[in-house]
Amino acid sequence: MVTTTLQEQDSIQIIPNATWQQYEKLEADGLISYIDNEIIVVAPGLNHERIADIIRFIMIFYCDAENLPMFTFNSYRLKKEGLQGKEPDVAYAFGEDKAIPDIAAEVNFTSGSVKDLTKYFALDIPEVWIWQNQEVKFFALVEDDYQQIQESKILPRIAAEQVTAFSLRLEESPLFLAREFVQSLS
Repeated sequence: MVTTTLQEQDSIQIIPNATWQQYEKLEADGLISYIDNEIIVVAPGLNHERIADIIRFIMIFYCDAENLPMFTFNSYRLKKEGLQGKEPDVAYAFGEDKAIPDIAAEVNFTSGSVKDLTKYFALDIPEVWIWQNQEVKFFALVEDDYQQIQESKILPRIAAEQVTAFSLRLEESPLFLAREFVQSLS
């Protein structure tokens, strides 16, 4: 059995003094975001991808158990013309298809910060989950700011603490982890 540790780094490229037009035309291998005239390209490492998959599978298995329709966005480029752009690690709309996701999740393994919330605020994303420093935090958009919450408002009974515990089990299959996660909610 291979043991995976939280050491593999993402590859990050920052392009300062960038224009919206440059962002729009950029095609890169990685997740691309734009804020404050800066383009950031993150080529996710293996651990980044595994953590994102665990979160993704938890959402999928939860929706299956709850018979809740879900519609994927994932790395689709979300944008507010001329201002903000972001390709989330994980993103879904629930209940019905919508123009924007209900939840976006970010894995900030070697990059990212509270600035991600600023990007999502401009995009009107109702809930954001951020994995950083081996912890998942949930944030809900309340009026004109994000407030940290302990349990998802969009996916009831899912707590940040639970998602954190499962997201650190990188040596296990996301398929089996998600199944165990949903069973733990019963």
